[in-house]
Amino acid sequence: MSDVALDKQKITVLGGGIGGLAAACALAQRGAQVTVLEQANAITEVGAGLQIGPNGFAVMRALGAGDALADCSVRAQGMCLLNGATSTRVFELNFQRFAADQHYYFVHRADLVNVLADAAQKAGAEIKLSQQVTAVALEGDTARVQMATGETLTPDVLIGADGLHSKLRVALNGERAPFFTKQVAWRTVIPAIGNEPAVAKVYMGAGRHLVVYPLRGGEMLNIVAVQERDEWAAEGWNFQDDPANLRSVFADFGAEVQALLARVQTVYLWGLFRHPVATKWHNGRTAILGDAAHPTLPFMAQGAVMALEDAWVLADALAKADTIEDGLSAYQTRRHARASKVIDAASKNARNYHLPAGPVRMAAHAALRLGSTVAPSMALKKFDWIYGYDVTQT
Repeated sequence: MSDVALDKQKITVLGGGIGGLAAACALAQRGAQVTVLEQANAITEVGAGLQIGPNGFAVMRALGAGDALADCSVRAQGMCLLNGATSTRVFELNFQRFAADQHYYFVHRADLVNVLADAAQKAGAEIKLSQQVTAVALEGDTARVQMATGETLTPDVLIGADGLHSKLRVALNGERAPFFTKQVAWRTVIPAIGNEPAVAKVYMGAGRHLVVYPLRGGEMLNIVAVQERDEWAAEGWNFQDDPANLRSVFADFGAEVQALLARVQTVYLWGLFRHPVATKWHNGRTAILGDAAHPTLPFMAQGAVMALEDAWVLADALAKADTIEDGLSAYQTRRHARASKVIDAASKNARNYHLPAGPVRMAAHAALRLGSTVAPSMALKKFDWIYGYDVTQT
């Protein structure tokens, strides 16, 4: 296939989130006729903050949306790990040591979605709202999409970017229940006070950590707090909790954290579940991407970025292949190992944040402190396999 052949393809994308809109944009820019089916009735203020590392920004720039992302984001200067009880610095990464073309941003999810929706529509993609999909069935190479209206669609090419509970993932791989990681997370956004540094701060404690960074020109602060516990919580972003519960869990953290949590008025709680990377990402003329293919835990800030990388590679693989089927097969081949490696790294990061008080934590923190002080460039280089990877050049 070539870009000219892709120009003849009618492609339906399930899901108008980050991965779906990025895929729609990348495919439409190559001439495909793309329709996005989004279940929500509007592109609204959903979710909270996201981090888009240089590997994600490379995709946004290649889509022609890099400047629009920068305009609605905070360009990050670094990340630091702190002792939760004392707020003393343990480790830091200075993002200003990145190459000149490597940008790292903090962005509100709604702003990123709006940027991608605008780019997709400018490329010619159609976005249809209030499109509730109830089931997807595969019959040979044909996908049948059952809508809540009773209508059945049979797209020429179907891309599932429909998230954790993807109907297409189930059609490709069958049902497989995730397992509760015995971790829960709270998320909230609060007004900022004063000039907040463009740094992601991670306050660490035994079995807990809290992340805070600025959004929207420093006017807001995004907070994500994680606790290890046996008590189960539902999986999903829209379950409200009492802020007093969050404050209670982090009551022994220092004054910096207490000042943040005192300003929390509304907070959401969700359980963190581990989903396996899907075995099959494609069949015939269908494929899945992003969380539908490989949900990740939020400990490397790479979930949204992996969806962006998927979207680019999907379009690129289709453009270079002789057939749709070959292109989708090449897409999985190019993405499976990297996505799996990033997900594994994210899972391990949680353990590093949650070390109990004692000699093990003291030794680990001492080593981190020494490394970021004596060899700061080496500290950043450790993550080059993530941040320095550019799918638009592979």
